[in-house]
Amino acid sequence: MDAAYEQLAEGHYRASALTGGPWHPEHQHAGPPSALIARAVERAAAPQGLTHLGRLTVNLLRPLPIGDCRIEVAADYLGRGAGHFSGRLIAGDKDIALFTALAQREDDLPVPEGTPGHPLPQAPKPVADSPPVSMGFTEDEFGYAELVDNRLAEGAFFNGPCAAWFRLAYPLVKGETPSPYQRVAVAADSGNGISAALDFRKYLFVNCDLTVNLFRRPLSEWICLQSQSLFGGNGCGLAQSRLFDEKGLIGQATQSLAVRKR
Repeated sequence: MDAAYEQLAEGHYRASALTGGPWHPEHQHAGPPSALIARAVERAAAPQGLTHLGRLTVNLLRPLPIGDCRIEVAADYLGRGAGHFSGRLIAGDKDIALFTALAQREDDLPVPEGTPGHPLPQAPKPVADSPPVSMGFTEDEFGYAELVDNRLAEGAFFNGPCAAWFRLAYPLVKGETPSPYQRVAVAADSGNGISAALDFRKYLFVNCDLTVNLFRRPLSEWICLQSQSLFGGNGCGLAQSRLFDEKGLIGQATQSLAVRKR
């Protein structure tokens, strides 16, 4: 296992066990395929000069088996400053996820000194001051827990509001260096996991989607999620995460949750 995926052909990939999630031993964690989708959007947008991934929304229709999959992406609209993209993640003959994305043109436009809200907020604790911690929260470690390195910046895993740093310990695609946006997508889907407030042995709280909004390009390998999970008492919930790199705030992520008793 030297990468999350191996590219078989253009748009076709084979997942390794490093993509495995906590809910079922044969299903992928949604972080790696979301990053693979981000990669596809980046490649479609770059020839148009659209280099910033401003938003990615992944609608998760069904679990993605650990195996072969493919991604189709199309440009819905290409403007002077932004482009809208959409596509499908497919395994076998089934749509696993549908996605939309916004890619934007970047320009060198410094923020004026004294602008309210700036300098940007920082993560609760720097990487260097955050102790290493394991993502595993079942008796058996799962692949995603090996795919990422974690450091705890605030709170505690699986005990309510929490902040943690994430870094890919392996390439997303074999032979490639992950882009900053791919690093964010791998981590952003873990907000409902690290901030879990319900007993994992008694409840399922699987996310049905993932939306990531970024207002600037991430600048470091490490990405911090400051997350909390909220529950409506109606079988529905929401995980909210503020996203940071080592320079400060970069955006946010949300996940709609389906909450069930085991």
